[in-house]
Amino acid sequence: MEDILRPIYQERASQPNTIGVLIIEKKQKVFPTTDTFEAVLMIIVKEAEQPVFIKHYAYRDKKASMYTVTEAQLQEWLLLGSNRKIFDWLYNGKVMFDRNEYIANMRHELREFPFYGRKIKIGIEFSRLIRRYIDGKAFFDQLQYLDAYNHVVHSLHHLARLAVIENGFHPEVTVWQQVKQIEPEIYKLYEELVCSSETLEKRLELLFLASEFLIRSRTQIGSAHLLDVLHKKDHWSFNEMMEHKELIPYSVDLGILVEYLIEQKLIETVLMETKGQGLFHRYYRVTEKLS
Repeated sequence: MEDILRPIYQERASQPNTIGVLIIEKKQKVFPTTDTFEAVLMIIVKEAEQPVFIKHYAYRDKKASMYTVTEAQLQEWLLLGSNRKIFDWLYNGKVMFDRNEYIANMRHELREFPFYGRKIKIGIEFSRLIRRYIDGKAFFDQLQYLDAYNHVVHSLHHLARLAVIENGFHPEVTVWQQVKQIEPEIYKLYEELVCSSETLEKRLELLFLASEFLIRSRTQIGSAHLLDVLHKKDHWSFNEMMEHKELIPYSVDLGILVEYLIEQKLIETVLMETKGQGLFHRYYRVTEKLS
């Protein structure tokens, strides 16, 4: 497909807005990296009206997909892990055009995985883990075992991704293969959940106990980024946290993470009077012993 797509990417490479072009060809018949297409052409641009623009092409019995992606969108995917295929594309795609070594530098940064970038990703993954664990536990307590199971599977997946990031790697599409090598204990938990002959209730009960220990043991590293940000002020309203540029990626999971850290005595509440009798504004700060 490379020869067929050449006129398209050569035209794009000649435009000053284009900073990189990659081709990713399908390696295995059923592997999901290219979404069943024979090839994906990825055009990275400085800016565009749409952060992602996708076109599909057909040539005889083959098909290809072209992604035009802004630099900002690419950085968001890498930070949030919301498009896991992107790591494979950047690692393994064939570079057809690379303005000022943009792709080469990005590949180097991905391999190095700077500690600060890791810290943010750990925080985001930990907040998602807490959300799934708490929601799953609530369903379990209501005897809604299938809904609880769904949340536990997701929480284990976030725990697995967290373990991979902790060890200095980016979670890939085949995250469980990574975890099997890096954190076999988490892999075993996942196996027990999906393969055990015990009743679903018993499996969930055991998983919640084991997960609680693993989550608690990661609370310090999982909350480090958030606590670092909160250290910058004496106290915060929740809206101030939501609007802080470093905390925006936590999105809807920020609230439940803050409440969890209050339970763990890492964050404390500060009450301030309002005009209403007995009604207080609720603010948050890092627990004094941690300050």
